[in-house]
Amino acid sequence: MQPYFFPYIGYFQLINTVDKFVFYDDVNFIKGGFVNRNSILLGNKSLRINVMLKKASSFKKINEITINNQINWQKKLLKQISQSYSKAPQFDVIYNLIEKIILNKEECLSGFLKQGIVQVCNYLDIETEIINSSKIYENKELKGKERIFDICKQERSSHYFNAIGGIALYDKQEFLNESIKLDFLKTGEIKYAQFANTFVPNLSIIDVLMFNSKVDVQKMLLNYKLS
Repeated sequence: MQPYFFPYIGYFQLINTVDKFVFYDDVNFIKGGFVNRNSILLGNKSLRINVMLKKASSFKKINEITINNQINWQKKLLKQISQSYSKAPQFDVIYNLIEKIILNKEECLSGFLKQGIVQVCNYLDIETEIINSSKIYENKELKGKERIFDICKQERSSHYFNAIGGIALYDKQEFLNESIKLDFLKTGEIKYAQFANTFVPNLSIIDVLMFNSKVDVQKMLLNYKLS
């Protein structure tokens, strides 16, 4: 999977389910996508948050994109998060974690996103090995499922997991033809108390962590189905 900025809980369910998780960081950056953006809760509505970048382009790989550390977006973002969640039950613990992640001085977007995801995994006691596709496989000339086949074979893996969105891209029989079992992970219904009676879904992991104890989030990691 591509690295994302504080991704939704389904991303962490996928990491938690596997033995090894590959950051697909040497594929094209999608401008306007969710690699460098997500959403948090503000005033009972969804608010978009962003990592500010330098000359981002869809013609560059994710690991070729750099962060704009010349503007003060980090402190502005932390102020937004503080204003949004200062009265959330887990604020004191989680804000410190979020602050540490956002103030990281890593200039490479891929490295910045990875350290954030790893720190959230550490908090949740997820011990899955996380590696970068750009540093290991040397198969950038391959595309789509052919590259996935090659990665699985290099890892001697017989079981590949993908997010449910991949069901439109990959065929189970084609994977079986390569001696690889393919499963798609679909997140179950996850609802919890926010500030208002109306639940706002599909927000960043930040929202989940702010409103739920570590133990409760760990239980949520198991709330999925494979298809």
